[in-house]
Amino acid sequence: MSYKEYSGSAGGWGALKATTQHLFKSQNVAKNISNLLRTNQDHGFDCPGCAWGEKGVPGRFRFCENGAKAVNWEATSRRVGREFFAQYSVEWLNKQTDYFLEYQGRLNEPMSYNPETDHYEPISWEDAYEMIASYLNLLDDPNQAEFYTSGRASNEAAFVYQLFARRFGTNNFPDCSNMCHESTSHALGKTIGIGKGTISIDDFEKADAIFLFGQNPGTNHPRMLETLSAAFRRGARVVAFNNLKERGLERFTNPQHSFEMLSNGSTPTTSDYFMPKLGGDMAVIRGMVKVLLGHHQEAVKRGESVFDLVFIEQQTQGMAAYLEQVEATPWSTIIQQSGLTQDEITQAAEIYLRAERRIVTWAMGITQHKHSVATIEELVNLQLLFGQVGKPGAGLCPVRGHSNVQGDRTVGINEKPPQAFLDNIEKVFGFRPPQTHGHNVHNALQAMARGDSKVFIGLGGNLVAAAPDTDRVAQAIRRCDLTVHIATKLNRSHVNPGQASLILPCFGRTDIDMQAGGEQRVTVEDSFSMVHASSGRVDMSGESIHSEVAILVGIAKATLGAQNPVDWQSLADNYDHIRDLIEKTIPGFENFNQRLEVPGGFYLGNSARELNWKTASGKAQIVTNELPEHVLPFDPQSMTDKPVFILQTMRSHDQYNTTVYGYDDRYRGIRGERNVIFLNPKDIQLLGLNPEDRVDIETIWTDDVERKIYNFKVVPYQIPQGNVAAYFPEANALIPLESKGDWSDTPTSKAVAVVLIPAQNEPLLINGSAS
Repeated sequence: MSYKEYSGSAGGWGALKATTQHLFKSQNVAKNISNLLRTNQDHGFDCPGCAWGEKGVPGRFRFCENGAKAVNWEATSRRVGREFFAQYSVEWLNKQTDYFLEYQGRLNEPMSYNPETDHYEPISWEDAYEMIASYLNLLDDPNQAEFYTSGRASNEAAFVYQLFARRFGTNNFPDCSNMCHESTSHALGKTIGIGKGTISIDDFEKADAIFLFGQNPGTNHPRMLETLSAAFRRGARVVAFNNLKERGLERFTNPQHSFEMLSNGSTPTTSDYFMPKLGGDMAVIRGMVKVLLGHHQEAVKRGESVFDLVFIEQQTQGMAAYLEQVEATPWSTIIQQSGLTQDEITQAAEIYLRAERRIVTWAMGITQHKHSVATIEELVNLQLLFGQVGKPGAGLCPVRGHSNVQGDRTVGINEKPPQAFLDNIEKVFGFRPPQTHGHNVHNALQAMARGDSKVFIGLGGNLVAAAPDTDRVAQAIRRCDLTVHIATKLNRSHVNPGQASLILPCFGRTDIDMQAGGEQRVTVEDSFSMVHASSGRVDMSGESIHSEVAILVGIAKATLGAQNPVDWQSLADNYDHIRDLIEKTIPGFENFNQRLEVPGGFYLGNSARELNWKTASGKAQIVTNELPEHVLPFDPQSMTDKPVFILQTMRSHDQYNTTVYGYDDRYRGIRGERNVIFLNPKDIQLLGLNPEDRVDIETIWTDDVERKIYNFKVVPYQIPQGNVAAYFPEANALIPLESKGDWSDTPTSKAVAVVLIPAQNEPLLINGSAS
């Protein structure tokens, strides 16, 4: 590994160079150039990457560096079929890196695991469907099956999936949002009555101040950088709270601005940058409100107000109790927990005060803590104090990760479905769906580990790599009688098979989807509740690959037979029929097929934006929480005499979710390795280490399970003392499955107590990289 601090800006020539390199790695250069020009365009396909919305400027390309990587990664010419699986056993494949597995290419025929030979072998589609049906129909209870969903699935596939599983008899819908933004869904549902953000992308053009909490757009949603730099250019204050110094939160060179490119110039993406401790954001927000409350109290003495008292009176409930709690919170607690000084918090509050229209955004740096729900409720309280919901240029903006994770929830991938949705299913389809809540990811993994759940079906995704407690999750999956993976590429979950296992190759977002009714399109929903169509351009005819919808219909027909009220085959033949059913079942989708013809798609609407609070009281709820005593549920220092650090897991710039595109992390200066741990230079000295020394990392937790990863290289970085960071999925093994968020069950991936021990062994080299 080499480490050298990156001196460039985000984007710019570095992004163009990386895009070009990945274009050639796809071994499909000419076609992928054409694909990139159709990415996020009208009559093109939606990027398989992030869920950031599009402004739709004519004549410009609409993909970022990481979007280009996603397209090139999916539209590769390499193939994985029977010859590959005949050559490599599952045991050997499971020893390879995540990068190696996915780099082999696209899966191109259904495969069935043979435990006697430890190899996957070809199986026909018909036999695969019958095999799944036989296992499902032998279950004692439909709730012994788990139906997992990745955010890559289209609205059409997700709707068919939930319809089939509910007709089968279960609400077990663990999905990727359970591990990411479930805290958001819970907190917003409780406070404003809808688990989605309240703004449109146009609001960024009107905001006077934008506050970003716990997110790194340069790597995780790079198209946001153009939005932030544009806001800075017109004079908005853009304020970042992030415990790591990230280049994308500092400056950006827009590849579509010729002057910036030719002059090697850049535009700042933030005007102010604060670095709280991990888990300290709630204390930061509480401190800001405490400062603002002081200003309000002084204004009241003059017969004025700082808070929007009319909005508070007419639209909210619970503000008085909350402000009492704010007054009672001592500055000493706020400062100790936040890691910022009172002056820094006051500076941030003054920026907020001087603005009229404020947007707050957040991502997984906020959502993956024990007290995440309370932190998001604190953000909502701040915005409601100033009437910043339902106002142009203002609002709440959770920034989702995967491209359709929000859409999947909208169309029914929800283990706790609203009663109105279940009633509509019964009305439209003539059967009564199960009424009891099902399993989220945490519940599902526990049920599989106990042997209670026996069949796992994954509509995309890579649960073994994405979930916490990697070894225990792999053991739980392997305990299943049957595992089924609907996927485009080989990944870690596939090489941890159940007693029986199927890999079913499906079309990706870039592929042409030809069915009996002609070429089909699917739809997705972005972070701003915009729904738009996606049509792939890559011809996969001649390969034994089916669409996600066709696969789900095949499973449904084999499992349920003719005795059911759904004409499944018609849904596979023409996806317009699926959209007609979505329209009948889910409010907001009126004239669904017709509205798709509008360039850029259509807006689903947001009840809170219209000041229609779908809460029990009919008003926005101000929630009062005490600051947590500690970001962890216990004092880890009482369990060891070694220095304890709080670890966060994060992505490198060469990955998206669990997909690893390469071994570089350009913006953080890392080349050629992923087994690294970032520390404050003073902590490196404290431990008696030197940069590039190697350490083993061990979790401190309240059970007897050893969670340890080995031979990680020490890298100095701008991060608060006491905090450390490492990449996932490599560091997911350190996160206890039981360490989860209050109310949301989201893994605490940003708050893991660890100790660092000098490594005893030399690193093992796998595929040219230290592991």
